[in-house]
Amino acid sequence: MTHEVIVLDILLPKLGGLNVLEELRQRNISTPVLVLSAKNAVDDRVRGLRAGGDDYLTKPFSFAELVARLHALVRRTGRGDGSGAAGPLTRLSFADLSLDRLTRRVRRGETLIELQPKEFALLDYLLGNAGRVLTKTQILEYIWDCSFDPQTNVVDVMVCRLRQKLDRDFEPKLIHTLRGVGYVLRTD
Repeated sequence: MTHEVIVLDILLPKLGGLNVLEELRQRNISTPVLVLSAKNAVDDRVRGLRAGGDDYLTKPFSFAELVARLHALVRRTGRGDGSGAAGPLTRLSFADLSLDRLTRRVRRGETLIELQPKEFALLDYLLGNAGRVLTKTQILEYIWDCSFDPQTNVVDVMVCRLRQKLDRDFEPKLIHTLRGVGYVLRTD
């Protein structure tokens, strides 16, 4: 399997992002690497680039900047089509559902659907993991970036709101519940 670009966080548990990056380069893996880090000192950025990073982005960052940098890396390495047009990094789709990360537009068929920010983030996560069951804990950690009481129903409420907007007036139904497990985006 080949990848167009790797997004690598420096602060990985155990091994650490710089060690992973150095290992990739020792194995002659030339895939461009965008290093993410909360460390923003010049020495930290230099260390990331010297370890084999092709670009370095400090947290917090805007999603639009991340996407632009990813497109630039793909363009520079000749791995993409070079057009710079929005591509798989900015648009997700499944069945007749599409989401554009840059314009923040969601469509089901030809119908434009308005979503609140957390609903958009949930749909983005589901689309990025279509066919894969996501647990409540995974969703909570991804959408709210923190640990919640596992007994909270915030995920159930959010999924219900998303279903009202995406599935109520459309076929096939796309958001499915696996009782006691989680949620999955699929057509059956």
